[in-house]
Amino acid sequence: MNRTDLLEQLSAQTFDLLVIGGGASGSGVALDAASRGLKVALVERYDFAEGTSSRSTKLIHGGVRYLEIAVKTFDRVQLNLVRDALHERSIMLKNAPHLSRPLWLLTPLYKLWETPYYYTGLKIYDLLSGRAHLNPARYVSAKETLERFPAVQSAGLKGAVAYQDGQFDDARFNLELALTALQQGATVLNNIEVTGLLKRENRLVGATVKDRLSGKELEVGAKVVVNATGPFSDHIRRLDDPATPQLVKASSGIHIVLDKKYSPPDTGLLIPHTEDGRVVFVLPWLGGTLVGTTDDPAPLSDHPRATEDEITYVLRQVRPYLGDIPREAVRSAWSGLRPLVSRPDADTAKLARDHLIQESPSGLLTLTGGKWTTYRKMALDLVNYAVKRFGLPAGETRTEQIPLLGGQGFDPAGAQRLKERGFPSDIAEHLHHSFGAKAPEVAQIATNGYKERLAAGWPYLEAEVLYSTRQEMAQTPLDILARRTRLAFLDTLAALAAVPRVSELMAKELGWSSEETARQEEAAKAQILNAI
Repeated sequence: MNRTDLLEQLSAQTFDLLVIGGGASGSGVALDAASRGLKVALVERYDFAEGTSSRSTKLIHGGVRYLEIAVKTFDRVQLNLVRDALHERSIMLKNAPHLSRPLWLLTPLYKLWETPYYYTGLKIYDLLSGRAHLNPARYVSAKETLERFPAVQSAGLKGAVAYQDGQFDDARFNLELALTALQQGATVLNNIEVTGLLKRENRLVGATVKDRLSGKELEVGAKVVVNATGPFSDHIRRLDDPATPQLVKASSGIHIVLDKKYSPPDTGLLIPHTEDGRVVFVLPWLGGTLVGTTDDPAPLSDHPRATEDEITYVLRQVRPYLGDIPREAVRSAWSGLRPLVSRPDADTAKLARDHLIQESPSGLLTLTGGKWTTYRKMALDLVNYAVKRFGLPAGETRTEQIPLLGGQGFDPAGAQRLKERGFPSDIAEHLHHSFGAKAPEVAQIATNGYKERLAAGWPYLEAEVLYSTRQEMAQTPLDILARRTRLAFLDTLAALAAVPRVSELMAKELGWSSEETARQEEAAKAQILNAI
């Protein structure tokens, strides 16, 4: 369905749910509600996963640090969060086999007393996962540690505890959540900004919205309005009630990307000791090495930047484990804001990642907090609440059994089939794992004259620009370079070099004038230079 038809749907009917926010939680709500037979609209003011949901550590996990806090402080909230997340981890791995995988993580040990401490903790982590467990944690010798992760410092190494968690492509997972909700009957649109809330007799009945591409303003009627805007939840809450107190506290998490030589392709590193008591991960990710993260109070910003101090902090934390890494080795760096349920004077690193559903006097439902791995449970809890509270005609939830778009009919041997069609190994693997069952459609576009790479040394093709513009609601070059592909997150210079060709291809698809093409090109370059 094209954008014009979706815009007509948006103003032509009254929805059971209007979801504001196209990140993981909002897209999860839209999918759960639409698959239960409800009439759903989802609007996102920028692009799906443009904010927090594309800027995670790319782990599908229960949270080893949260477990440690739970055990030390007898915190039931943290413990329940870990248990729920481990259950959800198995569902994400099952429903998006193309975008996710189990990943071994090593916790290197340099003191003998650390072995029983971390081994016991990670065995508890395994036990909490129950039937959703992956391979069990085990101790590995110093020799095996170095064989599995050659870059780790060998001096004084006693061994490591190895355990498994999940890894995924967060932005594409989020995109496919939104597209699967569309497939299930939801009206889903990006670049639609909520400018006001509509009330009748002090109860919410919808919202006024503006199409940021055309400037057109619309009214959208809805029985229930859901605020799933993450760190920006208080902005929507104050459209409802300007005097409402703060609910969300933002925390900044930054990541850097290094060359793939700093990590093997199938194993990551959990660094348990940092100067301020946090943990840092070193992970293989899409042909690079991802390192992060921080956890500091941060002001709200549509596009937060990673500061030099934060980049220096991350490099300093890995130095005892990987040695000195020069600043110029950092290919890309970005910052994301986490929405934490506010508590006065609380350290953001100690706030629980549990989620909250709040109803305002006018009926606005705000869903906030939580973490990526628990997006589905957050959505389920919100829809269940709305159904019960407002008497919506919904069936039972089905999202545990609904594969995402590329997981529907997924062929585990798909990469080999692409290689047999003449695609280089890296491109075949990339298409297979990014598009899943849809990879043959992208491959067909490539064979029709769009086989060139967008950047030397990276597997992204011109064909993906056309496919994502036609089938994945991409509207700007940055939609392609940051979220449909991940080039802007992996290599700033390569992404900058790709902007002109991406803009040229999109201009033909979307009918841009030469002036609009130049404007889009400059806007993409500026945002990439400003760390996405």
